[in-house]
Amino acid sequence: MNQIINRIAKLRAAMTNSGITACIIPGTDPHASEYLAEFWKERVWISGFNGSAGTAVVTTRKAGLWTDSRYFLQAADQLAGTGIELMKQGQPDTLEIIPWLSDELYVGDRVGVNPQMFSANGYAAMKAELKMVGIQLVSIDLLAEVWTERPSLPLNPFFVFDAKYAGKTTSDKLTDLRLELKKVRADIFVMSALDDIAWLFNIRGNDVDYNPVVIAYALVEENKATLFIAPEKLTSETRRYLESEGVSVAAYTAINEALSGISSSKAVLIDSAKLNQSLFEAIPADCPIRNTMSPVFKLKSIKNEVEMAGYRRAMVKDGVALTKFFKWLEENVASGELTETSVNMKLYQFRNEQEHFIGESFGTIAGYGSHGAIVHYSATEESAFTLKPEGVVLLDSGGQYLDGTTDITRTVALGEVTAQQKTDFTLVLKGHIALGTAIFPSGTRGSQLDILARKAMWDLGLNYGHGTGHGVGHFLNVHEGPQSIRAEENPVTLQAGMFMSNEPGLYRSGEYGMRTENLIHIVPAMKTEFGQFLKFETVTLFPIDNELIDVYMLDDKEIEWIDNYHKKVFESLSPFLNEEEKKWLELKCNILFKIPY
Repeated sequence: MNQIINRIAKLRAAMTNSGITACIIPGTDPHASEYLAEFWKERVWISGFNGSAGTAVVTTRKAGLWTDSRYFLQAADQLAGTGIELMKQGQPDTLEIIPWLSDELYVGDRVGVNPQMFSANGYAAMKAELKMVGIQLVSIDLLAEVWTERPSLPLNPFFVFDAKYAGKTTSDKLTDLRLELKKVRADIFVMSALDDIAWLFNIRGNDVDYNPVVIAYALVEENKATLFIAPEKLTSETRRYLESEGVSVAAYTAINEALSGISSSKAVLIDSAKLNQSLFEAIPADCPIRNTMSPVFKLKSIKNEVEMAGYRRAMVKDGVALTKFFKWLEENVASGELTETSVNMKLYQFRNEQEHFIGESFGTIAGYGSHGAIVHYSATEESAFTLKPEGVVLLDSGGQYLDGTTDITRTVALGEVTAQQKTDFTLVLKGHIALGTAIFPSGTRGSQLDILARKAMWDLGLNYGHGTGHGVGHFLNVHEGPQSIRAEENPVTLQAGMFMSNEPGLYRSGEYGMRTENLIHIVPAMKTEFGQFLKFETVTLFPIDNELIDVYMLDDKEIEWIDNYHKKVFESLSPFLNEEEKKWLELKCNILFKIPY
């Protein structure tokens, strides 16, 4: 803890020298990434708290760490003795950061932030809110001065993602992008999101955990495309590839200078929800700005035929790995030697046996018993429960394959379960089926469909707090926009070719959690005099645990859906299994016999 205290003292000294009264340090990076390179883990360095969500604030007299309920216990433990107060977001007595600063500071005080770590939108909102109480927001990178033993940025070489997997060449994608720029009368597009860059230039790497992206910036103009990347990351092969696709290369650190040199006659397209404030400030003030959602964000969300075929290959491989894993789990759970962390490692081993497996698409969530009720639970050796042949385990996991990205959640019975557990599981399943079988007109938004996954629960006064569906990248980020299915409004409409998750859940704190997640693909359903209609195709391949289903709660159509799904699962996976594994899978895919009412 002395280390954290000393770091805060150094930061306060730097603040005093610069006339800064408070410093806000978020858990983000200049690319608005979900997973960060060690170089950018500024909030972890200053506070010692390493949860995925949280923001530290240091004033000349106080320090606080804001995080949500997922991390209250972890944060309390990691902040103990540091002098940093845990600020529990969402609690009635906890002020948000700006109102807290308004109480702590005086008119005329200055709040410093590293502009690389905030989007232009986020920075503008903070600036306006602070200005209302007479406090100034200042762009200043104080941690660059005090974090002297900072890790270096990753310099791992990247690789070319072959068009046989991507389905389109970079030059073709650049042609599509330039058409989008013309629509908004933009001359230059500034790119900072790593998954957008990886998709556009057909490159992949391992610069951060789970997402196969490459740290870079890019500028795309009518007759020129420039990738800003550390030269050490290039090989002779990748240099030749980029040249062949009409892409120039510049140093990663040269992006600010390139932006500063843009002619005032050029209209610049930005996505201010993604572009960091530092890059926004580098654009000449007299340049016309076109501020809209990244056109690449939208282009990559609709998969081409090659990508679609790749997803389906990945689902088969993932289903085979899961079959082997859950068979092993069932056979070994009574040993008393399996823990939440050891089963995570075993699942990785089974996936690693599959062709073109690159790694996990996110950190596996294995929640046994009450840990299943923690939506984003992450087991450690200290916190991990030992699995027993009783109750349920929730396992949310995914893989990155050259073919595509997977994400699946299964809740399974490890032994005897209660009537309440079966009821809750079946309510979740009813919602999953209702959404998965929806037919809806073109132009529908995800918020309009979210009710389908919740109605069976709402009828009984039950609900869940997370979204129902997120977009999924193609050998890219497992959480990909712009589409979503959730209660909150999102103006993006659902379109054929998008891949998404379908993952309703139900959680009883201190007892257990239930979630069933498949990936779904939006496809045409029919065209009538009322227009084009769309539907979902379920692409994930692994059985739903029949032992947890209360069949009396299902109608004939729901039973038929489960039986048809299990038939498809068995037919798709069995050719890749040995006889023993086939028998196990066949048992798990048994049909639900219709019950007379």
